[in-house]
Amino acid sequence: MNKNYPIYKTTFIDDMRSLVEEAAQNFTESIAISYKENYWDKEVQRVTFSQWRDDVRNLGTALISQGLREETIAIIGENSYGWCCSFFGVMAIGSVTVPVDKELPIEDIDGIITTTGCKAVFFGKTSEAKIKEMLKNGGMKTVETLISIAPENSLEAAETEGKKVTSIAEMQIKGAKLFAEGDNSYYDYKIDVNRLASIVFTSGTTGKGKGVMLSQANIGLDMTLGMYNFDITRKTLHVLPPHHTFGSTVNYVGHLAQGCEVYISSGIKHVSDEIKEQQPTHLILVPAFLEVMNRKIWTTARKSGKEGLLKVMMKCSDLLRKVGIDVRRKLFSSVLSAFGGKLELIICGGAKLDEEIIRTFDSLGITILNGYGITECSPLISANRNEYRKPGSVGTPILACRVKIADPDENGEGEICVKGPNVMLGYYNNPEATAEVFDKDGFFHTGDYGKLDEEGWIYITGRKKNLIILSNGKNVYPEEIEAELQKVEGVTEVVVYAGESRVQKDKITIVAEIFPDAELLAHKGITDIQKHFEDQVKMLNAKMPPYKAVKRVKLRDTEFQKNTSRKITRFNIDKTID
Repeated sequence: MNKNYPIYKTTFIDDMRSLVEEAAQNFTESIAISYKENYWDKEVQRVTFSQWRDDVRNLGTALISQGLREETIAIIGENSYGWCCSFFGVMAIGSVTVPVDKELPIEDIDGIITTTGCKAVFFGKTSEAKIKEMLKNGGMKTVETLISIAPENSLEAAETEGKKVTSIAEMQIKGAKLFAEGDNSYYDYKIDVNRLASIVFTSGTTGKGKGVMLSQANIGLDMTLGMYNFDITRKTLHVLPPHHTFGSTVNYVGHLAQGCEVYISSGIKHVSDEIKEQQPTHLILVPAFLEVMNRKIWTTARKSGKEGLLKVMMKCSDLLRKVGIDVRRKLFSSVLSAFGGKLELIICGGAKLDEEIIRTFDSLGITILNGYGITECSPLISANRNEYRKPGSVGTPILACRVKIADPDENGEGEICVKGPNVMLGYYNNPEATAEVFDKDGFFHTGDYGKLDEEGWIYITGRKKNLIILSNGKNVYPEEIEAELQKVEGVTEVVVYAGESRVQKDKITIVAEIFPDAELLAHKGITDIQKHFEDQVKMLNAKMPPYKAVKRVKLRDTEFQKNTSRKITRFNIDKTID
């Protein structure tokens, strides 16, 4: 537990093609990817590193034969082995990937494809209906080839508007034949790692997004330098959406380069059962998943009448650990069995995580490493480490990544700025937006507020776009208040914002909108939910400066709308209060 804590072994990633090749050489017959064609299948498909290498190479060879080298190619669809092969295969031939959120409206998907001039589109089974609709409406004008990432293509010729349609399986068969006949075009090409390699459109939680341009150097070095921080285990379960950099870069690039088996989840509704069945030893998650897992632990304990006993056992276990006795895996085996029994590590990022959840999992025997990243930084910026962590911090910057705080206030808080090989090339076709986020010294301004301690550990305060600025010039970070309210019994989700009055337009009222845990409150005998939360807010207000006081508590019947990364979309919350 000191700043001389050694870095772990990592694999240097030159580019995506060499990553695939070196992984096949280093881990040959070990399992790279595992998945089920359908969740209800009994049989798990397992792909070795050597087979994965062949599949990516064969796909790349076929793409080149169709004139798709150095072109822009979209990938739209559910997470799958086909998605993974497409992602690596496209970059391995020097083309540009455009990972697209399959949940976006049709007009947004078509807009991304057209704006980036995609010549080909890989599409999943779940995106087929949207593909048909776009074709029917005369969309995807730049696209010449459609490739199904499902094993079979079910689009009929009459529905394709003259575009060539095939499946990834057919492409791989074609590529294998070409390679066997001596076609070495896949390997003959020299990849420029500094050239544009991926355009990631990120809407975040505030509305329409911009296209973040990343190079293979950005992605490869972010994972090369980032993985020095982690001692990852042998098997993970891929839960996050692959179109997002946390899903594609960390789960695929970082893990496959290290020889880790990646089991591809069949979808959010199956995750709980998959964790039990597949028994991963570590997970990559966003806070929303951890919050659900935490609630599940306490709900199960409460229903069995063992909530109090579990709390006592956790305190006793923590005391034993202070004298060098660790019995967590045995003492809490029944709790850990709900997560497969082998889970020992969770790497978490993407939003603020309640420190109490980290302490709970640590007491039970599962280490949570909280980190910080943003798409524009490929995405990893910092992380806590297996044996070196600070409560409340998102860790230290990865190697070669410099972090500074712009315009710090009296508390040392200001905008977090980053400079390093992981920082994006810029925003696609948007030089004005690019210029706005880079300062004269080349630092990227993240839009997040925070501070650094004396050892360089990062602490996040809140998001610039969420900041509430009062008439007296005081700044209120809603995330800070939300973190405290999240500790209140019965709060499932909470968002704090400046309420907009229809009557007094200039008056700012700080509102806490809460989605309550009705089952828990009923169990506790709390019938007046509004009064319960108002009383809790009064107690919280008494501990804070008056200008931060929450003036209104608003309850909601449904959970907040979220994007596919499970972040609450703040921009569409109705903030009117009169």
